[in-house]
Amino acid sequence: MEITRGWPARRGRRVLTASVAGAVVLGGVLVLLPWGGGDAPPPAPGPAALARGAVTTGVPAALPDLAVLIGDRERHLRAQPLDGVSWAVLGTAYVEQGRRTADVANWPKAEKALRTSLQVGAERNPQALEGMAALAVARRDFPAAKKWGEDAVKAAPKRWTAHAVLIDAYTGLGDHEGVGRALEKVMKLRPGTPAVGARAAAVYRDRGWREDAAARISDAAAAAEAPAERAAYLEQAGRLAFERGEREEALRFFQEARRVDPDQRAAQAGQGRALAALGRTTDALSAYQAALAKRPSPEYALELGELYESLGLDQAARVQYDLLRARVREAGAAGADEELVLGRFEADHGDPEAAVRRLREEWGRQPGTAVADALGWALHRTGEDEEALEFATIATDGEQGGGVRSALYAFHRGVIERALGRYGPARRHLAEALTINPYFSPLGAPEAERALAELGEPSVEDPPG
Repeated sequence: MEITRGWPARRGRRVLTASVAGAVVLGGVLVLLPWGGGDAPPPAPGPAALARGAVTTGVPAALPDLAVLIGDRERHLRAQPLDGVSWAVLGTAYVEQGRRTADVANWPKAEKALRTSLQVGAERNPQALEGMAALAVARRDFPAAKKWGEDAVKAAPKRWTAHAVLIDAYTGLGDHEGVGRALEKVMKLRPGTPAVGARAAAVYRDRGWREDAAARISDAAAAAEAPAERAAYLEQAGRLAFERGEREEALRFFQEARRVDPDQRAAQAGQGRALAALGRTTDALSAYQAALAKRPSPEYALELGELYESLGLDQAARVQYDLLRARVREAGAAGADEELVLGRFEADHGDPEAAVRRLREEWGRQPGTAVADALGWALHRTGEDEEALEFATIATDGEQGGGVRSALYAFHRGVIERALGRYGPARRHLAEALTINPYFSPLGAPEAERALAELGEPSVEDPPG
């Protein structure tokens, strides 16, 4: 009887074992079989997965996908508040969304999420550290970006995106050797990818290697697969083309970027820039207005204000300048630094002495090339031309780091040199500005033409430069 009673138990164990084994085999078969049992590919990843893949691999993400990802991670974290990885993803997504929309309300949310990740996540948390660095870049706080980026590199030396964010940090600090080292590391860790090509193009542009920059960004745009990524690189290509004075080519790049990704507002502002240069003023104003409605950037407000001013529409210009001031105040409340654009505005349209004070402080904290140019121009506007020339030289002299071929920087230097009676160098730099890009500014380009005409032909009495 005992044997009889034991037999069904052993038989049950055999049946269970066989069932488990069968399930394992069946599972393996299912893994090996194509989706749907036929030749159909697996289903495409959803918006949240696409955005997560983008923000964690250093490429631009689509705004609708970002919104889905943010909502998904917020819901997840309400249930799993100790998930450090998800906090890092959420913080990085906030940074990308804020960067794309110029909504500074994203910055405090991003910082809170990333700091929470550092508190509850793993001891070595390079993704959160890198997110903090990217947030600092978005806020134009380059010393903080350097600190967080270098901490991220220490935590994960082979994580190429950490080295990539250091390129931005070192650029903002005027550390050109650091930029070179970071780019070299990125290109070694992630060779041949579109994202790295775009990074290289930006560095080459800053060094004045315009043809190399154009080739790099063209290749990156051609190789990018995701629409948002491709549109971002097309917009970058458009900016480079406009800086070369190639209005029609720039407009084509900007239009294609908008076709690929209608949310690419930087390209829409770029259309305004190119259309204004082509004399299509009504279309230019419409493009700027549409871009500002969706991405109220202080930079775009300054550009549109100056376009209005060039048309004699001073009241409309003042509206944009008021918007600029309001956006700068909002940015400051959110921990962002917009002193550079505010200093540029004050130098030309407000209080030049206030511009000098702001930009001196900015230079002391983060002495990048753009700050050198802006400070030099502000000093000129207050009559301090000898010191102004020192900064204008830093911005335009390749040996001092100012290798970028900028029509605006050359124009500023030429005007300062003219004020100092250095007519030969002034003539050379004003001509250089108009050669680089005859349409660089609706206010500055006509002024450069007038100044050059007033200088006339070179004279043997011109003092040497």
